Amino acid sequence: MSANNARISAEAESSKWDLVMTRVFDAPRELVFKAWTETKHVAQWWGPAGFTNPVCEVDPRVAGAIRIDMRAPNGVVYPMTGEFQEIDEPERLVFVSHALDDKGNSMFDLLNTVTFEDQRGKTALTLQARVIRETAVAPQYLKGMEMGWSQSLDRLAAHVGSSDAQS
Repeated sequence: MSANNARISAEAESSKWDLVMTRVFDAPRELVFKAWTETKHVAQWWGPAGFTNPVCEVDPRVAGAIRIDMRAPNGVVYPMTGEFQEIDEPERLVFVSHALDDKGNSMFDLLNTVTFEDQRGKTALTLQARVIRETAVAPQYLKGMEMGWSQSLDRLAAHVGSSDAQS
């Protein structure tokens, strides 16, 4: 994304779908940050309960790409792409994500800002998901965004608490 587009994104009007969530994880900040930036970790927790990620690619650098295909328990695949705009390890990630339709067109775009605050060995994570563009079909997906992120963060908590994440 160009600097010009980034400015437009940051100045986009707020949407009724915008979301802010904070969670405290019983894991060090460095591990929680890695869980957002390393493919092997992201593939384990991204998406609501019961979802898998048959495609998961994360290139954690400014302008680096994200591509995740989430497969629902019923087999429906929900693809998304995105690009990192800011990486300040282990404190902050900013990325734009695009939920794609079956033709590969974006149905809505989110500006996601994730902050990681050390709390004596635990991590306070704040996620801000801001809708910066939506199409007519977006509301049917956006109405489940809060539940989807809540379940994803539950899965993240389980992942960073597992022995797999710490190895």
